[in-house]
Amino acid sequence: MFQITNAQYTEVINSNRPGVSRSAFSVGTGVVQLEAGPYTVKEEHSLLKYADSGFGVDFAARYGFLFPQLEVNIEGIYQNDKRLFTTSIGEIESKRSNFRNLAVGIKYLVYDPYKNAEEEKPNIYSARSKGFSFKDLLPAVSVTVAGVYDTPDNPYTAPGVEGFSPKVILATQNNFASGFVFVINLIKDRIGTDFSDFQYILTLTKALNQKLVLFGEAQGIKSDFYADNLFRFGGAYLWSEDFQLDTALTFNTKDTPSVFSINLGVSYRFDFHKDPEEDIDNNNDAKEEGKRRKRAKGKGKKDKDGGETKKRKKESQDVDFDDN
Repeated sequence: MFQITNAQYTEVINSNRPGVSRSAFSVGTGVVQLEAGPYTVKEEHSLLKYADSGFGVDFAARYGFLFPQLEVNIEGIYQNDKRLFTTSIGEIESKRSNFRNLAVGIKYLVYDPYKNAEEEKPNIYSARSKGFSFKDLLPAVSVTVAGVYDTPDNPYTAPGVEGFSPKVILATQNNFASGFVFVINLIKDRIGTDFSDFQYILTLTKALNQKLVLFGEAQGIKSDFYADNLFRFGGAYLWSEDFQLDTALTFNTKDTPSVFSINLGVSYRFDFHKDPEEDIDNNNDAKEEGKRRKRAKGKGKKDKDGGETKKRKKESQDVDFDDN
């Protein structure tokens, strides 16, 4: 769920899921957030005559600290599968398990176009928002610098790639009116190794309401070891302010190898966020403001109903008086 905010903290969880792209925004100071998703593995290579089947899990732990634009995170993908080779003398099976990816990084929000223009921010849930603005074309921009660790003899990495190597992610995010959010990631992975790869990820989400979003995603991977174009479709459901569920299908359009995967995901945050003292003094604390709005909404409804009841009671009293 992508949220719009004048700081990084939001009243509801701000997850990178669904999909695999990274939002430009951090989770907010004082927030510890866990994101994970088990997935199935099914790949077949028509030329090399092998088939992979198994399961894996991708995971991330995120923490916002010091100031709103900053986040430290650890993320990875662990996979366990079996590879079945078809040869002229029969079938050969091998089992594999390891981290496909494991990285620790720091993300910083470099630019937020709406930071000092609260009144101009689009309402992503409203179909009757102010409409198109050229400011909407200016994305929020963040940079992540990470260290990737690969174990020796990892079956999921290129031969000779092991130890630590740098990784850089440039993320942009546009929050458009009527519930659309567009995210672009440009990723340079395992920099300095013989098999450094470049990736791009394009993610478009559409909020149907404040609980449900749908998304589509395209991911391109290019290196001397592996190249592919992957596509994902799915959605996410906001169970509560701190808990989100998601699901997605992943596939490609080639057979070297073909890829098909089903993913389920969860995101949960431990919310220890506190606004600066001056904001609290001015009654601008984000949590309290949300509670005040809910109370005000409920009070308004109660007053309205109460007013109608009083009116009917008065009319009844007037009739009784005339009858007497």
